[in-house]
Amino acid sequence: MIKEEYRSCVRSLIMILVKATNDVFPDSRVVLEHSLGEGIFGEIHKKQPLTKQNIELIKNRMEEIIRADYRFIKKKIRRGEAENFFKGKAVEDKIKLLRYVKKEEISLYSLDDYYDYFFGDMINSTGDIKNFDIIYYNPGFILLPPKGINTKELGAFKEQKNLFKIFYESEQWGNILGVGNVGDLNEKIDNGEIIDIIRINEALHEKKIAYIADSIHQNKNVKVVLIAGPSSSGKTTFCNRLSIQLRVNGITPVPISLDNYFVHRDKTPLDEEGNPDFESIYALDLKLFNEDLNNLLEGKEVNLPVFNFKTGMRNTSSNKTKLPENGVLLIEGIHGLNDLLTSSIDKKYKYKIYLSALTQLNLDDHNRISTADVRIIRRIVRDSLSRGYSGEATLKMWDSIKRGEKKNIFIFQEEADAMFNSTLVYELCVLKKYAIRELKKIEKNSVVYNDAKRLIDLLDVFNEINSEDIPDNSIIREFIGGSCFYEY
Repeated sequence: MIKEEYRSCVRSLIMILVKATNDVFPDSRVVLEHSLGEGIFGEIHKKQPLTKQNIELIKNRMEEIIRADYRFIKKKIRRGEAENFFKGKAVEDKIKLLRYVKKEEISLYSLDDYYDYFFGDMINSTGDIKNFDIIYYNPGFILLPPKGINTKELGAFKEQKNLFKIFYESEQWGNILGVGNVGDLNEKIDNGEIIDIIRINEALHEKKIAYIADSIHQNKNVKVVLIAGPSSSGKTTFCNRLSIQLRVNGITPVPISLDNYFVHRDKTPLDEEGNPDFESIYALDLKLFNEDLNNLLEGKEVNLPVFNFKTGMRNTSSNKTKLPENGVLLIEGIHGLNDLLTSSIDKKYKYKIYLSALTQLNLDDHNRISTADVRIIRRIVRDSLSRGYSGEATLKMWDSIKRGEKKNIFIFQEEADAMFNSTLVYELCVLKKYAIRELKKIEKNSVVYNDAKRLIDLLDVFNEINSEDIPDNSIIREFIGGSCFYEY
């Protein structure tokens, strides 16, 4: 319930922002792009470039609207009627989206004299928002919503230059593909252009992976490549594809699994609730791991450990591992960017890669698709196909997964030497049938029913495509099966 209240609060603040901008700059267009830390990055397209002073004017108008305590009025209308309304105002992104909304009746919201379509409910009135901030952030702005209704607590904005760059790169990829929102993508499918979209998007991925491999090759000091990212970001497929590109450069990758360095299960640290915290960095035997790394870097043969997940004990492998002269150690795990993991290794020998699924695709100018939603949909599909978990079970554990990511991954992402966005613009069209099949099994009395319904509504606006034309080394194959790197 708290999550849905927060989403309603954010949607309402966005509507206030759009109305305020239209009041101050009548011919402008507001586009909410993506999250950035605890804020939302967006752009305002108008005749003159956006300035800090423009943002101050917009902020002042937003504050006036909030003080006026206007009600958000919801009106149920026929979808065709809504399409005609937005056609009259030449709002192309709304027209395209509504064309693919399956429901015959939709909700249109009004705020004083401004009307808009939003993908979800609003709060009661503008006065329920007790605090917010909007900051100029070239070439756009950062909108900081409150952490809930009737609270003054704001999320903090911490600049994340590397993350912003990768979002900008993804936006450029969207421009290359000619896809900025769901309506654009669905039109490409309707026009028979989806095979080209798949091929170009996959080629962009391969080009970026090759670029990262080239960067590693150019830095002759690098001997340890560390890869980290949140759940369902496609780390394993990325590692395999990076290994191939490293070989192209004459580098021999030697993979090391952090899973084999877990401490004996009875030594696992406990979390705040007294449960084993397998995601803690101290769930790993850091001393042994660093000893093995140093021995390998010195050219010695090492018997690497093997962790037995059935017994909860670690054994020593009889197979000896040695790092060749032209080799690099390839280490993938949630703690890869944390220097505590490799504390005994000089920084000059390390190359860190951050991986995530940062969607550049939105429903329309004012309705974003959360990067977390893309990852949870990936996870639901993979868990159901390869691990036998239900969609309900995956959704129930998601909050715990996110807490671990916030604690162990996101705080280190700006320390990466390279970032890779694993999202494919077409992927929700492929994941749709698998995810909806699992989500529809969740009953109304489930604690995650509202989340399931929200994800079904999101997926419903995407045209479905089959997987025949997706290459077997694609990151999306990690989730739907048919990967050349997996057996399912």
